[in-house]
Amino acid sequence: MATSLPFQRALVTGGAGFIGSHLCERLLAAGVSVEALDDLSTGSVLNIEHLRGNPLFRFTVGDVRRIADLAEAVDRADAVFHMAAAVGVRLIVERPVHTIETNLEGTTNVLECATKKRKLVLVASTSEVYGKSDKLPFHEESDLVLGASRRPRWAYACSKLMDEFLALAHHRESGLPVVVARLFNTVGPRQTGRYGMVIPRFVAQALAGEPLTVYGDGSQTRTFCHVADTVEGLVALLAHPKAAGGVFNVGGLEELSIADLAARVIAGTGSASRIEFIPFEEAYDGDFEDMARRRPDLSKIAALIGYAPKRTLDDIIADVAAQHRTA
Repeated sequence: MATSLPFQRALVTGGAGFIGSHLCERLLAAGVSVEALDDLSTGSVLNIEHLRGNPLFRFTVGDVRRIADLAEAVDRADAVFHMAAAVGVRLIVERPVHTIETNLEGTTNVLECATKKRKLVLVASTSEVYGKSDKLPFHEESDLVLGASRRPRWAYACSKLMDEFLALAHHRESGLPVVVARLFNTVGPRQTGRYGMVIPRFVAQALAGEPLTVYGDGSQTRTFCHVADTVEGLVALLAHPKAAGGVFNVGGLEELSIADLAARVIAGTGSASRIEFIPFEEAYDGDFEDMARRRPDLSKIAALIGYAPKRTLDDIIADVAAQHRTA
């Protein structure tokens, strides 16, 4: 099957991860040859096992922090989706050195390799870069407000922000066709709750009849996006010639509190679980600081590629629950 995309061969770093594996699926369905590069530190071969019989798919175990692992894979591709990163609040808090080095070194290497061969690049960033800003909804031109450097939460946000600065610097200096996508709480099948992701954790607790553990008072809000909608946005951005050099929010529409989310999960799974509130200092440590609200302004990406999320929060909960029931 011929692809209608402006590239025939794609490299997906972090391709055995949650979002990366769904991205590989989407590209293969479009007829693109895909190489997934992953060190399996947080990804899993189980996420891509069903793809390994596809003649257009190749999986390489490798670390984006090592040029030797990365350079040839970039050479083989026309486009690079750089999804590899340290992920999850728990991992970020418990392994801050790993978090910073993985993000900064990995992105530096990807951009250097891509610049040498003039490859299309998409760098996956995060809504965490908006930090403690209270100017809602978050727009790509908004000021960014990060917390104190002693709080590891902001080290992650800062490292991803430096990824953005570096990507845009390559675009300005050499004309590298790079796009930055700020992802807002992407959720769906294959996501694990192991590193603190809230919906898979809530769903697992609800299906087991256990209390849903809400950290803090539950008033903090988030906006969730189904991974299928996120992936559509990423592919369309990298395929659009006017996206290069731009920063784009990619996310969902419905903002709700974590306490309300817990209630929605209980209702959506038909569970009899109760909700239990746990102080942040018990869940993480005394230096943990959370973002009060998170809601994207999607006007920029909508104007360029017509992006509009199709799946609701209830769709997300149902899909995650269905996977847990069959696991």
